[in-house]
Amino acid sequence: MSEVHAFPSIPTKILLPIDFSPSSQAALEMAADLALHFHAELYLVNVIPMFPTTTIPDLIPEGEFLQEARTHAERHLAKCHAALVAKGVKSTSSIEVGNDIAGSIMEVVEREHIDMVVISTHGISGWHPLVFGSIAEKVVKLVQCPLLLLRSAKPDTSVKSPSGRSIEWW
Repeated sequence: MSEVHAFPSIPTKILLPIDFSPSSQAALEMAADLALHFHAELYLVNVIPMFPTTTIPDLIPEGEFLQEARTHAERHLAKCHAALVAKGVKSTSSIEVGNDIAGSIMEVVEREHIDMVVISTHGISGWHPLVFGSIAEKVVKLVQCPLLLLRSAKPDTSVKSPSGRSIEWW
């Protein structure tokens, strides 16, 4: 007879950092299933970087960029909430703005008394995460509550040659 392992405590509030990428959408499905299973509330957080990672023209003020990013996040969060309601999952959300995305996520964990975190990787390798680090990796190192890390498939970096064969970029 196999022993059944259980959580030391049942989560009542599950945090899902979401950036609306395919990997975070997949994590939303998993987090929704967990919330249903545990009868827990799902808390979605989207963090908008205070300083955009892309170079924007001087004609677009930072305040305008932040407002557009907030509007975009609100629109996507509304879609997520509608899908969660249809599944019978209670959810709330917030939009945070800050330079340190992992730090902002940790502030939400503390402020909202989160019992469990579900987070996805982006499957990115190479120099970028090596130099800048992964947000998921930072959260894994900092969080004190149970955490489910969902590994994403590596993004397709292959290119088709004229003959139709895949060429991998390393």
